[in-house]
Amino acid sequence: MNRVNRQWLILGAMVFALFMVMLDMTVITVALPSIGRSLNASEQSLEWTVNAFSLALASLTLLGGKLGDRFGRRRLFLLGLAIFTVSSAACALSQTDAELVASRAVQGVGGALMGPLSLSIIVAAFPKARLPMALGIWAGASAFGLAIGPLVGGVLVDRAGWASVFWINVPIGLLAILVSWIVVPESSDPTTRALDIPGTALATAGLFSLVWGLIDTSSHDWGSSDVLVRLALGSALLVAFFAWEARTPEPMLPLGFFRSLRFSAANAVMLALGFALLGTIYFLTLFMQNVQGYSAIDTGVRSLPLTTMIVVVAPLSGRFSGRFGPRLFVVAGLLLCALAIFGLSLLDARSPYSAIWPWLVVFGVGSALAMPVLAATVVADVDEAKAGVASGVLNTARQLGTALGVAVLGSIGATVARNDWTTFAAGLPAAIEARARALAPLVVLGQGSSIGTLAGQLLGPQAAALASSRALDAFCHGMQQAFVAGAAVGLAAAGLALVGLPSRDRHGTGGVAAGVAHTEPAP
Repeated sequence: MNRVNRQWLILGAMVFALFMVMLDMTVITVALPSIGRSLNASEQSLEWTVNAFSLALASLTLLGGKLGDRFGRRRLFLLGLAIFTVSSAACALSQTDAELVASRAVQGVGGALMGPLSLSIIVAAFPKARLPMALGIWAGASAFGLAIGPLVGGVLVDRAGWASVFWINVPIGLLAILVSWIVVPESSDPTTRALDIPGTALATAGLFSLVWGLIDTSSHDWGSSDVLVRLALGSALLVAFFAWEARTPEPMLPLGFFRSLRFSAANAVMLALGFALLGTIYFLTLFMQNVQGYSAIDTGVRSLPLTTMIVVVAPLSGRFSGRFGPRLFVVAGLLLCALAIFGLSLLDARSPYSAIWPWLVVFGVGSALAMPVLAATVVADVDEAKAGVASGVLNTARQLGTALGVAVLGSIGATVARNDWTTFAAGLPAAIEARARALAPLVVLGQGSSIGTLAGQLLGPQAAALASSRALDAFCHGMQQAFVAGAAVGLAAAGLALVGLPSRDRHGTGGVAAGVAHTEPAP
């Protein structure tokens, strides 16, 4: 096998593996009703079916990158891939909701090894001339997996039941294991001689507590004791982590990385992009299914303008950023994302699909322009030997961004919708006001039809149509305000990229990947 063919086989294995991880973040959302009926699961259990995966993934990704640098990236990547594949089968075979939640947490452990190491393996495999295009394909697969999840989940659940959303990972995982075993060379960081146990514990516990606190905002107010305690504990542990890393001779995370403005800016911008991307997908999924009445499959099909643009543009962005430098692509991409999110903020319950898809195209192009260039910028700024931990930082930033996006934008939308509904309920006769207020959780999710049915039972038939209409208007008002906040984050990130990212790479060649030390794969 010649060297070029081996490189593309390596890329294919990494892309398939990363696609599985990203797909599983959103594919399960449309399967939750079927899981609830099949396993007799409570609402809290269904929430943790989603959250257990995200929590493990976000809190362990930084550790996954470091373990790969220390003990071998190929070895740890294969371990993560095996864990992910086996736990996917365990999810499909679960007979109780507790078994499913536990299996999803183990899936997240596998994903935390696969995500950062897939990037560092690609960096080690490709020469600098082809690395930007490879990173574009890698980033495109990541975003495509996130965005295509509802469509894939809808088709599988409708045709083969909820377990199929997990079974699909098994053949893909086995194929990726086989290809990776054959073609991926081993690489590691020879300067890492010991594992920073205290730093590892502090970082993992801090991220775990912080992300858990953010996840809890979906069911608790931001000012509740549960949320505040977890956020405060997570923040304190992360402060202790950075203090420890500054004094230990063998740090888990070399703080010298952050002395580079471009490294710090790229990670901050990736966090903002994850914030905007998943927060927007979250609201659009609720809007299309609950407000406009599309099925899961129809929602996925109508998301294709976003995913198609990502798949088409991301490889081109990675390729041509080497000619024009990172700043142009990232700033332009973020401005397009901000414009698209603001455009989506103009939607209401009666908006036709023709008012949605052009903004999805713009959003897809913007995301695809920025993501691969950010990845290349991060890995270009560190020695290739440290690519695993640097990739872990980038992926952790993205995971924190997605958690923040759903938590913060979801909280904004819920607060505005709940306030609108409370105002409406206050204008009803006193005898039914309390009953109307009790419907607020459905308003937050945009479930106007369910509210109409319940309103007919609780408030009387004359109030049903009015309550349903007001509920949808309240949800859309909350969504609009959340999108305005998301657009503002996109604009702020564009400003940060303009200041923090170079117009050309530091070696003067214009390529964002030009500074990456390269290790050719074994023949």
